[in-house]
Amino acid sequence: MKGIYLFLADGFEETEAIATLDVLRRGKVAVETVSMNEDPFVTGAHGVPFIADRLFVELTAEKASPADVMIFPGGLPGASNLAGNEELITLMKAHYADGGIVAAICAAPGLVVSQLDGLQGVRFTCYEGFQEALEKQGAIYERVPAVTCGNLVTGRGPGYAIDFGLAILSALKGADTAAAVREGMFV
Repeated sequence: MKGIYLFLADGFEETEAIATLDVLRRGKVAVETVSMNEDPFVTGAHGVPFIADRLFVELTAEKASPADVMIFPGGLPGASNLAGNEELITLMKAHYADGGIVAAICAAPGLVVSQLDGLQGVRFTCYEGFQEALEKQGAIYERVPAVTCGNLVTGRGPGYAIDFGLAILSALKGADTAAAVREGMFV
């Protein structure tokens, strides 16, 4: 999988998806939204309809690089729907093992990222109450807006979606670009 993709399943947290997408595009990152449905229409956890850029079935498994990113918003049942897709989880595991960035916010670290191997000592954050699955693997929970640890970027929840987007942007384009976008947004 080559590229930067934000995966959307029905029930995704709208603020986490849209704010992250907005921050990355402000930073001139060519991120595409991906519908896990059979069509591009995805409905958020609060009933907001969204039209994705492409369908999951269109993605192919190619060796990832540190410039490639898989982004998972939280929200319920959106994060559960992502976590339950075996093909997506298999792709994520290969992507992470190849050095690609995995980014998840809110419930997604606990439901999706927790399915990765080798999380011993990895620092992360998530929505309060979703940390147990990662902690059982030896990952270290931090109550902060966003955490970058190696090729894993995590965010705490909807109120921290801009921080999460900026952390991804910083990982891709550096701290100066993220600072410029932050300043432009008056954050």
